[in-house]
Amino acid sequence: EVQLVESGGGLVQPGGSLRLSCAASGFTFSNYAMSWVRQAPGKGLEWVSSVDSGGGVSAYADSVKGRFTIYRDNAKNTLYLRLDSLKTEDTAMYYCAPGYFADSDAPRGQGTQVTVSS
Repeated sequence: EVQLVESGGGLVQPGGSLRLSCAASGFTFSNYAMSWVRQAPGKGLEWVSSVDSGGGVSAYADSVKGRFTIYRDNAKNTLYLRLDSLKTEDTAMYYCAPGYFADSDAPRGQGTQVTVSS
């Protein structure tokens, strides 16, 4: 059974930083590309970033490019997302999911809430 546990969210001021983590189990993590997606209040699911199985190739949504960094540690079965220069519009529940350009059909964990507010 695929299990994904996201953590690291919180309340941060605009311009601040956070690091999100996603602990994965129930599948061979190192064989899968992984993604971060997010859902803001009242909005649909938005793809944020993906990284290939080896961690060498990544992609970002235009809205976060240059501010967010995705990376992974296959030895620890953990996916990360570094969020810098946060904006109020980054406020959302963040989820990790298997796959490149993961969409709403991909399994997700319970999510971790990021709130950017002064």
